[in-house]
Amino acid sequence: MGFLNNTTVTVDAILTKKGRELLAQGTEAFNITKFALSDDEVDYNLWDVTHPNGSDFYGKVIENMPLLEALPDENHVMRYKLVTLPKNTAKMPVIAASPLSISFSAAAGLNQPVQIVSVVTANVPDSSYTFILHDQTVADITVEQGAGDGASASTPFFLGDDDAPNSKTLTAKTVRVSVVAIGGDKAKATQLTIIGNETGATSTITIINEITLSLLANQNK
Repeated sequence: MGFLNNTTVTVDAILTKKGRELLAQGTEAFNITKFALSDDEVDYNLWDVTHPNGSDFYGKVIENMPLLEALPDENHVMRYKLVTLPKNTAKMPVIAASPLSISFSAAAGLNQPVQIVSVVTANVPDSSYTFILHDQTVADITVEQGAGDGASASTPFFLGDDDAPNSKTLTAKTVRVSVVAIGGDKAKATQLTIIGNETGATSTITIINEITLSLLANQNK
């Protein structure tokens, strides 16, 4: 969803398949109860405190920037959501995840160690995180022992129609990522999105899996 321009309040929205199904059922079924705001299109480096016309014009360039149209790809929109933080917060929360990426190699096959993903939030603390594996046909995630209860997400995050059916969501402090054999004969990749449940800060890890069923079949011959 996005504003078409910044002179009139005109909203452009793209519905998911589920949204279109509910809309077809009537206004009572299509009932929006939650929404999120973001400022993806804003470049705050353009805030000009040296503007010759004074403080009223510091943000003039930002205010005149074109606004993004609605896009159905969650990887390119709503990346910088607006969040509510304590009043005296001086710095934005930043999630640091380790490792930064995960790769399961063809040479090692399925006999690969489980990868532990640990997370910390700088500047403002989070007590737990929502882990969203976009495609569990590429890998699997489980809660690290003693690091959470695996409950459903407490922070809204919207997946596209392609990702949602195969996604997996856990709430924890640390998760284990394990390899699975993927169908076909081509390597696949997916993303693990991490969201701070108190701060709303986000980070993304790329997971690459080269272990295919075709490869395993050839190795067993």
